[in-house]
Amino acid sequence: MPSSAAAGAPQASSSEEPTGSLPGSSPPTSAVGASGGPSGPGIRGAGLVLAVITGSMLLIGIDVTVVNLALPDMGSALDLSPTASSWVLNAYTLAFGGLLLLGGRLGDAFGRRRTFIAGVLLFTTASLLAGLAPWAWWLIGARVLQGVGGALVGPSTMALIVSTFEGPARARALSWYSAVLGGGASVGLILGGVLTELVSWRWVFLINVPLGALLAALAMRVVREPKRSAPTVRPRFDLAGALAGTAGITALVYAFIRAASDGWHDGRTVAGLVAAAVLLPAFRLVERRAAEPVLPLRLAVSGTLARVLPIVGLYAAAMFSVLFLLGQYFQEGRGFSPIKSGLAFLPLMAAQFTMARLAPAVTRRVGTAWPVAVGAVACTTGLVWLARLGDATGYPTGILGPVILIGAGAGIAMTPLNIYGLSGVAAHESGAASGLLQTTQWMGGTLGLAVWVTVFGAATRGASPTQSAEHVLTHGIATAFGAAAISAGLAAAAALTLFRPARLPQPGETTRVPAR
Repeated sequence: MPSSAAAGAPQASSSEEPTGSLPGSSPPTSAVGASGGPSGPGIRGAGLVLAVITGSMLLIGIDVTVVNLALPDMGSALDLSPTASSWVLNAYTLAFGGLLLLGGRLGDAFGRRRTFIAGVLLFTTASLLAGLAPWAWWLIGARVLQGVGGALVGPSTMALIVSTFEGPARARALSWYSAVLGGGASVGLILGGVLTELVSWRWVFLINVPLGALLAALAMRVVREPKRSAPTVRPRFDLAGALAGTAGITALVYAFIRAASDGWHDGRTVAGLVAAAVLLPAFRLVERRAAEPVLPLRLAVSGTLARVLPIVGLYAAAMFSVLFLLGQYFQEGRGFSPIKSGLAFLPLMAAQFTMARLAPAVTRRVGTAWPVAVGAVACTTGLVWLARLGDATGYPTGILGPVILIGAGAGIAMTPLNIYGLSGVAAHESGAASGLLQTTQWMGGTLGLAVWVTVFGAATRGASPTQSAEHVLTHGIATAFGAAAISAGLAAAAALTLFRPARLPQPGETTRVPAR
């Protein structure tokens, strides 16, 4: 993670946890409150900055899952076919994940505060359009705009935290960030169920409008633009790279989503794979030649971030299976109401939030590798447990334990992953690095979910007509959880690379957080 020159560790320290304080908090009499002083916010002001940043990211995270339990009502109101209903989910994920790299580079080039506020305002406006949607195409288009706004907000949030906080305060801020981001999906399921059943599906979007407007107003007042390490010049923007990378990722995600419903031999699936096979190598070629690439390729192939990316992608794929498949199981397999389905995820959210808050202290004691490895093992164990779902499985005996394990594992692992992954990234590249980190998370989750749905389809297609629909559904979901457990197990194996000591920095390089 960046500090003034590096993203996480101090310039001349070998400890796992960087030391430092909030900018502007020393001496104690320096400015406090919302505005802080010339060097940044005071202690209370920094707390408000963190609340604005994490609150904005919570809105973004919630909207990944908030529609899951509202889809039946949306389909009835707007005459959505099953295929069109899936695009209410996929349109947001595609735009969000596919444009995160572009959002990170925009923040680096034009200012993180400006990009962050623009993203919040766009997301809020798109939420209003979605809540008022009179037709299906209008709703899906508004979801795309929400994803674009989220892609502007996402990379800037972590970069603003990195530039606002230093040392242990940064680790604590990142723990709050990870807890809020990780819990957003679960909160979305609960909130979506409550609003759909008690008010209307439209309020899963309209509730974002007053909250987004408040966060944008506060951001304009309290969030400060980080100092740039280079003189202000007219940015040279890598438009060709941005377009090729975004289109390539979108084509790949589309191909997997299409394959989940129509098979690998479907013409559009093949077209998506071909497009991705052309665009992604083209993206790499453009980035190698660009003067100011949207993604410095060395971030993805060397250093601490390169060690973390496979873990993040595999872990996200496993976690998305839990949120989607269990939601379907609760409603379709067990007959839970939307509210009851949402509340069934509460233990997962509580375990994840609690462990995320403990993660910085654990990391200071044992380094970054142990929490990541233990968390991935816990997630794997929970998914293997869920793979044993049966017709007679009860919530207390067969579901409560796994969701607590999975939530606790994600909570303890994600903060150390962020700390380690950004520890070797220079400050001026923190936006691109955090964009790559989040792109890997959302693309890994989206692609993984498409795979799990494909596994579900394969497991249920050969069902006997004499078997009940609930039995077929449960068998398919259990099989998909077994496949997701493999992804979590691979994440645990990849976490072993974090135990390898980082090499000593050469003169002029940033230091890195060692793992024990």
